[in-house]
Amino acid sequence: MQQSPPRLAGQDTTKTAFNLSISSMIHKPENFVIVGRTSDGRTFRPSDWADRLCGVMSVFGADHRMTYSPYVRPACNMRGDKTVLVDARIHDIEPLAYNFLKNFAKDNDLQVEALPEDYFD
Repeated sequence: MQQSPPRLAGQDTTKTAFNLSISSMIHKPENFVIVGRTSDGRTFRPSDWADRLCGVMSVFGADHRMTYSPYVRPACNMRGDKTVLVDARIHDIEPLAYNFLKNFAKDNDLQVEALPEDYFD
């Protein structure tokens, strides 16, 4: 007979590590902007990073021209920083793309600001 692993006092055995990791991943996607400044205020390089990042998400139209996705667009804020605007609706179409953008900002220590829910309406 196989023994169950030892339990810590007060440990809730109804949730496994798998359930905890799944529940921590469930969240409502939100609109956000990636700002071309690191958390310590340095300008992110290369200077065309926003265009490159949006280019990864671009599509070819019927006119055989590449266009930016309507869900991921380069912009500039009032301070003159390069930014990328991300519409949360991209998550409904391609969750991996949404996660890629979130992770890009995190991996490069970039500032991320939430945008209002109706920003892209």
